Amino acid sequence: MNRLIKVLDKKDILPQYINTPIEKLLQYHNLGYDFEKYAKADLLVGMCMDNRKQLRIPNNFAYILRTGGGNLRYSEFKVSYAVAIGSVKTIALIGHNNCGMVNLISKKDNFIKGLIENAGWDEKHAEEHFTSFAPMFEIENEIDFLLSETKRLNEKYPKISVVPLFYNVDDNLLYLIEESK
Repeated sequence: MNRLIKVLDKKDILPQYINTPIEKLLQYHNLGYDFEKYAKADLLVGMCMDNRKQLRIPNNFAYILRTGGGNLRYSEFKVSYAVAIGSVKTIALIGHNNCGMVNLISKKDNFIKGLIENAGWDEKHAEEHFTSFAPMFEIENEIDFLLSETKRLNEKYPKISVVPLFYNVDDNLLYLIEESK
């Protein structure tokens, strides 16, 4: 967590994000700036599907893709759509603390039991489902995953700025991540 930069004032925003959609995102969400009107999205936000997170942003400001852990590996066509058709030049990749995709294997029994009880699945199919998909979505550490996914997306979309951010579910703030360590 010592790599996180808390943004409580405009001066906390790193210079490379001034006059970008990342600055606007931080101003709206963390600093409570009044919303401007947008005719089209300036930003693609990739974030976890976790229900504890809700961004404070204006309508039409961003495309938003919500996936387990903020993992966009299996949503690349949607990312490409936002870039190609929506003309976004910036992606905010947002992870958070206490993510359910961390140590996913430890949740196997509860996952299977939940599919049996809540969805009416039989145990064999529930276990096969978990075994087939859990490895694709497991992340070891939220920040390390964000940085590796940021690097991967930057290589795939070299003209697009991909910025890792961290949502702290304890204070509902977005944090910048110091990438150089």
